[in-house]
Amino acid sequence: MTNLDLAKSYFKKIDARIKVLYIFFNEKDYSDVVRKTQELVELALKGMLRYIGIEPPKLHDVSSLLIEYKDLFKPEIQPHIDKLAMISKRLRKERELSFYGDIDFIPTENYTEEDAKQCLEDAEFVHRIVQILK
Repeated sequence: MTNLDLAKSYFKKIDARIKVLYIFFNEKDYSDVVRKTQELVELALKGMLRYIGIEPPKLHDVSSLLIEYKDLFKPEIQPHIDKLAMISKRLRKERELSFYGDIDFIPTENYTEEDAKQCLEDAEFVHRIVQILK
């Protein structure tokens, strides 16, 4: 198995996972839309890094590597790297909170439809960029 094989495997998973986001959204399970979007974005960005031959670290946010290796991506992807990095950073901050919550933050009560819509928008954007690599 090569980095390219693994990247393609990640991209295949993303195709399936994006559908699941809409199930959570339709169930008004907005906190899981946030959490699963973060996972989708993380998988997509790590797949993108593998695609260009970079072994991603075991971190949830690889935005700094996207920016560092921006020039290795196809020219049609390069203009979108900053937005991809911003999405990754924002969602990384929501990872644990959307899943576990906190004493003063109940995920099922605090995430809104607007939060979920933003995540769907972000997930669709990331998915479109990944399609360029397929």
